[in-house]
Amino acid sequence: MKLISLLSLILLSTMAFAQYKYNTSSKFPFGKPNPKAPEQIKDFEHMIGTCNCTSTTRKQDGTWNEVEDMIWSWKYIMNGTAVQDETLKSDGSHSGSIRQFIADSNRWYVHWFSSKQPSTTFPVWEGKKKDDKIILYRKQKAPNGMDGYYRLTFYDISKSGYKWIGEWVDTTEKISYPTWKIECLRKNKP
Repeated sequence: MKLISLLSLILLSTMAFAQYKYNTSSKFPFGKPNPKAPEQIKDFEHMIGTCNCTSTTRKQDGTWNEVEDMIWSWKYIMNGTAVQDETLKSDGSHSGSIRQFIADSNRWYVHWFSSKQPSTTFPVWEGKKKDDKIILYRKQKAPNGMDGYYRLTFYDISKSGYKWIGEWVDTTEKISYPTWKIECLRKNKP
């Protein structure tokens, strides 16, 4: 009887894990896109894997900080229906996002978290792929109180890497003030 119970448990466990065949594994260390997910799950496909990057942010006085090295890793999660990224900066800080595409609104929703700025409520950006860029927005007022957005843009996306810029833009997007820039080169491919 114990042998039958053990075999039943093994069979059920195997069936349960087989349902998650798009998660990370030794064969697919960055997971795989689930074919049942919205087709937009592949918007980030050239970023999946790990890149060596350089990052720089703008100082309060308007000049740029020194360039900082960082590693940016991406993988498919939630059985291939979402994308997670994580950064490791040379100062030892971490940040990351969980990205889900919601078909009903035809948009990506990106939940960001950071070891430097822990929060009980994660900031959320939303947007979609447009032409060869992925553009995400979050409402944010300028220091002078002007309405606008903090816009994140992935661009120059290829198999060898990508670029990213964070900038404040007004509601018409005619005024743009970059505050953060990142350039990444592929370290390894999925």
